[in-house]
Amino acid sequence: MERLQLIINPGSTSTKIALYREQERVLQESVSHKPEDLQAYESIADQVPYRLQLIRDFMERNDIKGESLDAVVGRGGLVFGLKSGGYLVNEDLCTALCSDELSQPHASNLGGLLAKAIADQYEIPAFIYDAVTSSELPDYAQITGIPEIRRRSFCHVLNSRAMAIRYANELGKRYEDLNLVIAHLGGGISASVHEHGRIIDSVGDDDGPFSPERSGSVPQLELIRLCYSGEYSRAEMQKKIRGRGGMFAHLGTSDCREIEQRIDAGDEVAKKVFEAQAYQIAKMIGLLSIVLKGNCDAIILTGGLAYSKRLTDLIIGYVHFIAPVIVLPGENEMEALANGGLRLLDGEETIHEYHIPKKEEEVR
Repeated sequence: MERLQLIINPGSTSTKIALYREQERVLQESVSHKPEDLQAYESIADQVPYRLQLIRDFMERNDIKGESLDAVVGRGGLVFGLKSGGYLVNEDLCTALCSDELSQPHASNLGGLLAKAIADQYEIPAFIYDAVTSSELPDYAQITGIPEIRRRSFCHVLNSRAMAIRYANELGKRYEDLNLVIAHLGGGISASVHEHGRIIDSVGDDDGPFSPERSGSVPQLELIRLCYSGEYSRAEMQKKIRGRGGMFAHLGTSDCREIEQRIDAGDEVAKKVFEAQAYQIAKMIGLLSIVLKGNCDAIILTGGLAYSKRLTDLIIGYVHFIAPVIVLPGENEMEALANGGLRLLDGEETIHEYHIPKKEEEVR
């Protein structure tokens, strides 16, 4: 029997919805949200009824019968302490997705909440898959120089693991057989170390290279000086870090295609900033490769920016000596969610269950 899955991928400005039959995408729509529509809601969780109606409209418009579905898969949110792979959306996970203590507020947190709301109606399972915070960082990788702050893994797990699995399949191997460093190049840039199927370290989009719209890691004392200078509000500083940092701050645009056109037209400033971004990405890859102690099978470059041959060539020029570099461009989020859900339904992967940590346990 062919499996049917409804896939839900909520973002800050859109909700993507798709119907998959096995690995085939049957239908997909992306509903854009006006800022004023979302600003009416005090919290991310308050958006559930609004976005849920959009999903039900999609199902009705395309004559999708809930009784025919085998599962609903939502984008994984920023819940602390999750492992890679898939989770059944239970009540504890829903609580965590709405909690500022157990997760970070983010539109992706809606994925599990929306999936469960649909799935419960038809008595089918709801899953999230490869949440942003999924990792298996050892204790020593979590320690920082400030005891009150622990390192957590934040990276584009969904697309990174999907590309790792695709690469392994192309080699006729299992994902668990390989050691990989994977850099996801998008509006934010992150990278992760995959050792025999486990993400054992990562660099997030706020502690690595600058990207089209994010500042990345910057000298801390200078950042503190700006924060207390009185020139910027907290909201303005957050925008400097996410949204109006990086390439946008230097060049007034985060569109890589426009930046490359400016370089081709002789814009030396654009060329210098573009090359600096590639240099920092390469440094991030080199830093993470150390974790594998030289035993790296491949470096994978993925994400939307990986379509830029100019950028990937610059990066490869720095890191090719570490391991073969494979370029697999694109986001591939809907496909990754569908394939992950299919593996859970077919018993190829374990379905995890989340439980809220006890008070005496540390939330990681």
